[in-house]
Amino acid sequence: MSKFQVGDRVLVLDDEFGGVVASAKAEQITIITDDDIEIEYNESELILDQRFKVDRVVVKEEVPIQKGKKRQVSRKKSKEIPAIEVDLHIHQLVKSERGMDAYDKLNTQMDTARYKLEWARKERIPKLVFIHGIGEGVLKKELEFLFDRYSDITYYDADFQKYGRGATEVYIYQNPK
Repeated sequence: MSKFQVGDRVLVLDDEFGGVVASAKAEQITIITDDDIEIEYNESELILDQRFKVDRVVVKEEVPIQKGKKRQVSRKKSKEIPAIEVDLHIHQLVKSERGMDAYDKLNTQMDTARYKLEWARKERIPKLVFIHGIGEGVLKKELEFLFDRYSDITYYDADFQKYGRGATEVYIYQNPK
């Protein structure tokens, strides 16, 4: 029996987000994040969020898959799937910049970028757009250094009309050879 119930608000340990429990099977807990992303965690990776109580959760019933029939899966081309935007401006990442020097800010931004990139690779999300701004170009160079360490991604300047020169789009190959 799991210590979490469907509808419980939970926080992810070692991360800055949480969600609502969608299903709890033994030690595997599936949560729906505030961004409507469904992620599965081990029970030990979650804690109850005591800040507020969820009154009602609507759980959609799963339609059982009949054996013998092939499941229809929508396969959109990666060009049609919108990219997930990750804003790396420091004021978007922390509540207060007070007491942070440039080194701390850059480390926070790089940790966020690394986490989001790993998350996207794990969740098989093909595109991310990292919004880094123009500035002196230090963050952009650090991001390029990070991206160069992965063989299954390519990166390029994001759409100029939408982001100007302050964003980099990353494409993650889903079946690297």
